[in-house]
Amino acid sequence: MTIRDWIHQREIQGIVTFTTEDVSKAFPKFSPQQVHNNLYRACKANIITQPYRGFYVTIPPHYAAKGIVPPVYYIDQLMTHLHKQYYVSLLSAAEFLGAAHQRPQYFCVMTTLPQLHIQKQSTLDWTYRSSINTSLLQSRNSETSTVLFSGPELTALDLVQYEQHIGGLSRAATIIEELSEQTNWKGAVQNGLIAQTTLATVQRLGYILEHVLHNREQADTLYTELRKVAPKLNRFPLSSRKDTAVTEIDKRWSILINIKIEIDEL
Repeated sequence: MTIRDWIHQREIQGIVTFTTEDVSKAFPKFSPQQVHNNLYRACKANIITQPYRGFYVTIPPHYAAKGIVPPVYYIDQLMTHLHKQYYVSLLSAAEFLGAAHQRPQYFCVMTTLPQLHIQKQSTLDWTYRSSINTSLLQSRNSETSTVLFSGPELTALDLVQYEQHIGGLSRAATIIEELSEQTNWKGAVQNGLIAQTTLATVQRLGYILEHVLHNREQADTLYTELRKVAPKLNRFPLSSRKDTAVTEIDKRWSILINIKIEIDEL
């Protein structure tokens, strides 16, 4: 049996991912260089692709023309291989929740520190937390497995906290408005939601809900939850990326207004 035959047999059995180590164990007489050469040729022939160093995915016929397999096809298997918690996040999670009006260029994945070795030209955009509260996640079936993604409230908070990954707070606010029919901030302390982010993020989100989206009901609920853990609020700039003059101070959320947020037209 050749390595290509072995790959094909696994695909028939529904096993669509493997590692260099798997191949070496299946072909113990092959030298590391022989394994590398065979896998390199299989990649060149669009039989497999390598989205992460040492981790390979069989390219199914319906993706063969482009030679690119969407990350949702293999992300759960990859994170299992890396022994890392994860969830699909940011714009990709918003798309799962029906709140992204255009397909993101990158597939956004949140995982835990330490940071991973990232390949050049990867379609994966990684962000990191010290830990992940799995009770805040939802799941959906992909072609090959079950994929975890952030629920609407965690997605909204992530969009604010990691706004540099999505194009800024105006885009974040646009998507948060779309998510607002699904978000419920009651119990955000008890369920661990606020503990999963920073107080600055909650304050910025609260300001956006109240003054940009004019959703006073949700803003009030979030404010009540916030004050349970922060009787006194420190001041934070609305955008941590802008070194511009503060034009106004929002006393309720203790936010220094240093940018103007505008909702995109859908």
